[in-house]
Amino acid sequence: MYKKQFEIRWSDVDANAHLANSAYTNFMSHARMAFFGEFGFSMQDIKKHNLGPVVFYEHMYYFKESFLGTPITVTIEVSGLSEDGMLFKFEHNFYNHKGENLAYCEMQGGWIDLQARKLTALPKALLELSHKFPKSKSFKTLTKEDTRKYGIRPKPMAL
Repeated sequence: MYKKQFEIRWSDVDANAHLANSAYTNFMSHARMAFFGEFGFSMQDIKKHNLGPVVFYEHMYYFKESFLGTPITVTIEVSGLSEDGMLFKFEHNFYNHKGENLAYCEMQGGWIDLQARKLTALPKALLELSHKFPKSKSFKTLTKEDTRKYGIRPKPMAL
């Protein structure tokens, strides 16, 4: 399990004086980039391969409030990877300084070729590094069908 600690700042709270939902997203994003960097996927490393990570969805579940000035820990476990490394799924948990679970998020994403702007497989060197990611108990090999498991599809706006 990968862990990243943060302190809740003034800019992280909402009108209810607790951690804002947008701050959870920002903390997860920051934690993921630190995670990737620690496993050889730093921004410099992935730019060499003309790659960028993209988010397909983030499903959040909130359990307990957290407030200004308190420390939180964001954890990451990989719960899915496709065989070619193009797709990934993470489980994030948020904990307070007492170890209480504040929130949980399931997130799925993939890698795009920054020039073609299309999903792409990881190059062999990065694919080998991805096999060292800490995996959750629910880890599975992802397929393209997993990206549509909730049945949500784009709909044009009626004019």
